[in-house]
Amino acid sequence: MSDIHIRKSGQTGRITFTRPRALNAMSYQMCLAIEDALDAWAQDDDVKMIVIDAQGEKAFCAGGDIAELYETGTKGDFAYGQIFWADEYRMNAKMFEFPKPVASFMQGFTMGGGVGVGCHASHRVVGDTSQIAMPECGIGLVPDVGGSHILALAPGRMGEYLGLTAARLNAGDAIHTGFADYYIPEANWPDLIAQLEDTGDWSLIDDAGVWVAPGPIAQQASNIDASFGGESLRDIVNALRVGTSDFAAESLKKLSRNSPLAMGCALEIIHRARAADNFRTALDREYRFTYRAMEHGDFLEGIRAQIIDKDRNPQWKHAIDALPDVAVSQMLLPLGSAALTFEKGETA
Repeated sequence: MSDIHIRKSGQTGRITFTRPRALNAMSYQMCLAIEDALDAWAQDDDVKMIVIDAQGEKAFCAGGDIAELYETGTKGDFAYGQIFWADEYRMNAKMFEFPKPVASFMQGFTMGGGVGVGCHASHRVVGDTSQIAMPECGIGLVPDVGGSHILALAPGRMGEYLGLTAARLNAGDAIHTGFADYYIPEANWPDLIAQLEDTGDWSLIDDAGVWVAPGPIAQQASNIDASFGGESLRDIVNALRVGTSDFAAESLKKLSRNSPLAMGCALEIIHRARAADNFRTALDREYRFTYRAMEHGDFLEGIRAQIIDKDRNPQWKHAIDALPDVAVSQMLLPLGSAALTFEKGETA
């Protein structure tokens, strides 16, 4: 497949995103290819560890390739998206639970689907160009691909802030919030990867890591905790409106662009993920939303406004001041027989 290069090299399994002009956006076929590699390498004694990287300077993987999701959804075919998300989440679970070390080298943009690959590795490396974010609420989705699990474990109320505002994390903030583990200068990555291929010795990453200071988001921790600790979207909006700081005004502006339904559901999913602290349970709750996102949510309108027509003027189903609690509850109800199973082949 020209979009991704999967092979064994030395003592490693190697995955490289190879569509830099598309910011290495992950297609459905790329997702399935990664899962097949994980299945094969889990029991392959020749593979001591996995190394994941990407071509190009701009992005490790800037998200999922959503063009086909939009095309099918606007024709009333919601099943394609439901299958896509179920299969992607199953791959995410296998990445998170992989029985051998997995190293990811995440330059440039790592967002959405890229988080679902790179940020579930055991050894997550960032550098000076790294920018990690969960921007899904801007297109009517919730932070998914297991992202809600990472957000729930972030310090204080960082998870709520990142999930609702789509704020971008530099290397220091990515490590501080739990999206990455190591800062290594990007000029050193090729030699380090070559050594990993030769030796399969993941401890080389520990030796190569360099301390980096937390970034500007970490420095706003007190403002974030004070403003994003509410139980509902309404609570957070009200807290920001009474605030007098630049932080409050900037955060409110960011929220005003996003889908209120998606933000309300994202907040609930993050809260539940924090209480449960179970990766598969987090994916299950994310899937309840994405399963319904095309038919009952703002996803298609969000894609239209941001990607298709690019008018940046989405007509969301609800106003930020008037999101009914029942709308959140309905999007997150159990799916019964349609629930996520994590069994390969059942969704095809």
